[in-house]
This record gives sequence, C-alpha cells and structure tokens, in this order.
Amino acid sequence: MTRPLRILTLSTLFPHAGAANFGIFVERQTAELNRRAEADVTVINPVGLPPWPLSKLSRYRDMVGLATHELWNGLRLFRPRFPLIPGMSGKSNPDRIYRAILPLVRQLHEENPFELIDAEFFYPDGPVAMRLSEQLDIPFSIKARGADIHHWGNQPGCQDQILAAADKAAGLLAVSCALKQDMIDLGMIGDRITVHYTGVDQSQFQPVNREKMKAEMGIAGPLLICTGALIPRKNQALIIKAMTAFPNARLILAGSGPEETNYRRLADRLGVAGQVQFMGNVPHQKLAALTAAADIAVLVSRSEGLANAWVEALACGTPIVISAAGGAKELLANPDAGRIVEENPDAIAEAIRSILASPPDQQAVRDTVSGFSWESNGDQLLAHFQRIDSDGRIGN
Repeated sequence: MTRPLRILTLSTLFPHAGAANFGIFVERQTAELNRRAEADVTVINPVGLPPWPLSKLSRYRDMVGLATHELWNGLRLFRPRFPLIPGMSGKSNPDRIYRAILPLVRQLHEENPFELIDAEFFYPDGPVAMRLSEQLDIPFSIKARGADIHHWGNQPGCQDQILAAADKAAGLLAVSCALKQDMIDLGMIGDRITVHYTGVDQSQFQPVNREKMKAEMGIAGPLLICTGALIPRKNQALIIKAMTAFPNARLILAGSGPEETNYRRLADRLGVAGQVQFMGNVPHQKLAALTAAADIAVLVSRSEGLANAWVEALACGTPIVISAAGGAKELLANPDAGRIVEENPDAIAEAIRSILASPPDQQAVRDTVSGFSWESNGDQLLAHFQRIDSDGRIGN
C-alpha cells in the first residue's frame, strides 16, 4: 500500500468551541481530505492574541482558553499563539506568525516529516508557508478565497508578500474562475492557478416543506435570510433598507460582527426593527434548517470568491439574490435559481419582489448545484497535491 502524503495545513481561520462556524469551510475541506488513505493531514491554526488588557475584550475572550493541541473532527490540530496588534499589524502578521509557529513546526517535522505545506488563505497564510517551505525544504501550495486577494492584495506592504509567495509556490488554487482572473490581474501566472470549487453537504442542506417550517417558526409572510459576518463588505445595510418595501416580510441575519450596533440603529431608524432578527452565529445544522425555510437568501457582498452561503442556499432549494461579486455568474447560470443585482436597495427589492411573485421549484433550484460536494472537493484537492508531490511545481 502506498504511504500517505504527509501534509501540513496552515489556516488562520478554523472553527473552535466558541465559534463553531469560524472557517468551517476549511474544516470540512480538510477533514474530507484527511479521511482518505492517500493523505495524512496535520492542521496548524495560529491564534492571534493582543497583549493584556486588550486580550480581555469579548472578541478574544473565547480564544484565550483554547487548547493548544486537540483532536477536532478526526484532525490533529495545533493552535499556537502569536502576538497581535489589533488594527495595526496587518503587514507584519506573516512575520509574527512565522516566528511564533516555527519551533512547533520544526518539532513536528522532526518527529514525522511533512512533504507538502497547504496554505488555506493567500494572506497571511501564504507568506508564512513560503518561509516554512524554505526552512523545511518542501513544496507549498496556496488557496485564494476572496478577501485575501481583494483586500490584502491591495494593501501597502502586503501585496509584495502575496506576489512573492505566489511566485515561489508549487501550486495555486482559486475558488472561482473570476477569482483566478483577479489573481492574474494582480500579477500571478494563470497557467499555475487551478480552480477549486467549494463543497456542500447535500444531506444537511436540502429542501424542506417551507410553509410548514415557517408555520412552526410563527412566520406567516415571506422569510429572507442573509448569512455572513456583519461587516461592511457583506452589505447587510442594503438588505435592511430593501426591507422597507416588504412590510409583511421577515429578515434573518445569521452572523455576528462589528456592524451589528449600526445595523440595529439603521433598522430602528427605517421602522423595520420588528422585521429584522439578529441571530448571531448560528450552529451549522440549525443554519441549514433556517436556510431551507427561507423563501430567498439575499447575499449582496461587495466582493467574494465564491461564497459557501450561496451554494448552501441553492442546495436547500432556496433561490438567491446576490451581487455580481466573484464567481456569481459561474454559479448562477440558471435564472430560475435567483438574480444577480446591482448593489442598491431598489435593485435588491425588485429582485425579491420578482422571485416572490413566481417562486421557482425547490428541486430545480437544488439541481443547479448537484455537482457540488465535499467528496468532489476532496478528490480535486488530493489530485492537486499529488501533482505537486510528483512534479514539484504546477505550471511554468
């Protein structure tokens, strides 16, 4: 039997007990890969903590007590700490992370040598993987997911690090063709970038009897859902404004973030506070039920790679109203599955009104993402890593 490929997965986003959805797409992808006999994965999830007393802030409180080593969904997981200066350390984070985790990586590599490093985000993970690769003398691959290119790729002091890592990487991944083009526009070589679509748990995210589910929730009118962190880039303010056109509708905001206070004030000022439900971070199983119960999922981000929430909604048979960000046009080729709209409340409201007037068949919507699964995602990822292990470098 062939010996499994020893992979070190580096990811600055990964779920933990206090935030079970935090980077859950990385966990699902990595767990799927690790279930295969051909791969043996160790995960390092660097945890950034500011100095005391900033470490006592609510956003860091859950992370302070995290175990530094645990078994998570079958994955061997390490959470080394690195010093973080909130709002000020963006360009220096790769160096801080590298210095903090290098002793652990060396120790693990001496015990059972790694053969490949898998960086799950282009920034800050990519530059860290590049330096670890030099230390261990093994190849590395980097995956681009969206904001790591759209935001960090345009930040002073960060773009050069991203391009240097891209140049030295043995392989590059992008979650959509649109993101691949953005990487090329940034200065990367297109022949070296492989498109690697996300997965979805088709058994968990599936259609339900929507009217029955809404009745059990005490909802009589239309139900809308928006899943994502409450941050400006996700554009929830536009959806709240669009709610003024639907006085009998309910909007669920599934996610938390720094804009929550502002969004609550906006909803109150517009007179729709009673229609907007802030649910915070929702466990994934409950999120599947809420998404399936919704008449429409509205996710009009300023930028995306290819949002998992888009795919999960479609798998539930729930049509989507999304912006033209990232891989929107790749995913939403069938107009029955939703609408791509401009980023303004009137366009969002018109799309919602159109779908409510003629709801699409749930199974027809689900069929548009029938090819998305974690199994397929794992097959493609393993093949990508095996090509690197065999050839040393993808593309020229």
